[in-house]
Amino acid sequence: MEDKKMKTGFHTIKMFGILAEKTGQHVLTVPLMADTDQLTAWLFERYPQLEGIKFTLAVNKQLIHNNTPLDEGVEVALLPPYSGG
Repeated sequence: MEDKKMKTGFHTIKMFGILAEKTGQHVLTVPLMADTDQLTAWLFERYPQLEGIKFTLAVNKQLIHNNTPLDEGVEVALLPPYSGG
């Protein structure tokens, strides 16, 4: 079983739209996390104003829909809901 403790090092997280507005940040540097579930929990703990806002995570420019391991050096982006036409 994989240990889910925080790793040493950092991730860079890019935030867009309402997510950047709510946090006051466009780019965050956060401790390394084992996976996207751990990252999301960490973000909600630090930025409770994000609770209730739907967003999608992208890891290395690929949209993800399930918990995904996060290796050091991956690019993570939080994408707010968007509509197109």
